[in-house]
Amino acid sequence: MDVPAVVRAKAVQAGEAGWLAGLPELVAGLERDWGITVGRAYRDPTEAYVAEAELADGTPAVLKLLVPRPGQAADEITVLRLADGAGCVRLLASDAGRNALLLDRLGPSLYELGVPIGRRLEIMCRLASELWRPAPDAGLRTGAEKGRWLVEHILRMWTDLGGPCSRATVDHALNCADRRIAAHSPERAVLVHGDVHQWNTLQTRDGGFALVDPDGLLAEPEYDMGVLMREDPVELMAGDPRGRARWLAARTGCDPVAIWEWGVVERVSTGLLAVAVGLQPVGGQMLAAADAIARM
Repeated sequence: MDVPAVVRAKAVQAGEAGWLAGLPELVAGLERDWGITVGRAYRDPTEAYVAEAELADGTPAVLKLLVPRPGQAADEITVLRLADGAGCVRLLASDAGRNALLLDRLGPSLYELGVPIGRRLEIMCRLASELWRPAPDAGLRTGAEKGRWLVEHILRMWTDLGGPCSRATVDHALNCADRRIAAHSPERAVLVHGDVHQWNTLQTRDGGFALVDPDGLLAEPEYDMGVLMREDPVELMAGDPRGRARWLAARTGCDPVAIWEWGVVERVSTGLLAVAVGLQPVGGQMLAAADAIARM
C-alpha cells in the first residue's frame, strides 16, 4: 500500500513492521464492518495511514489507521467523543482495538491554504480554547505524566542520535519540564488537544476550521500554547521569541511563563523526533532555535 515515508519510518521505529504488512487486510475488514468504500491515501500524514472513504449513503469521510502505540487510538477517540465537534473534527465511528477511526472529511490545512502566521495563530488559539473543558474522569494522561514521558524521550533520543543539539539545550528543556510537572494541578487541568499546529488545522465544508489528530491530555491549557511556541521556529527567532508567548497568553488568558516553558520542552522533544525520522528541514530548525534560546 502507498504508505507515507514518515509513517513507514515511525512504524518500523515502533517495531510495527507487521502492522505495515497487514494494512490491506485491515482496510478490507473495516470496509466490510463499517459499510464504507476506501479510496486514495493521503500523502502528508505522519502518525497514521489516512485515506479517503465514503459511507454507504455517499457521505464523504476519512479512514484513519494509527501506527499501533499503547493507548494512542483510545485517547484520540476519547478526546473526539468529548469534544463532540467543538474545535475538533467529528468522529463518525471508531475501533480502538484496531487503532481505527472514521472521521468527517475536511478540506485543506492552514499550511496548504498559505494562511499568514498571525491569522493562523488566531484560528488555532480559538479552536484550542473551544476544546478546553474539565474532564476529570476521561482516563487520559495528565500533564505531569506527559512531562515525565517527555523527559525520558528527550534523554533517550538525544543519546541515540549522538547529540544533535547541545547538552545545555537538553538541560534547559529538562529544567522547564520539571517546573511544569511540579506545577500540575488536577483542579486546573482541562482537556487539551496536545498537538495544535497548522497541519492539524483543516478547513471545514462551511468555511470554518477544525483540529484533527488530538493526542489528548488532562493538563494546564498552556500545554497547547506551548506547542504553538515550538512551531515556525525560523519565524520565532526572526523576532522576539518571548513576544509570541506573551501574545498567546493575552489571546487565551493563559500564563506566559508556563507557555514559554512548555514551548522549550516541546521544541527539543519534537526537534529530536523529527531528526530521527528524517522530517527535515524542520527538525534541524527546531533544534537550532532551541540551542539559541538556551544561550539567551
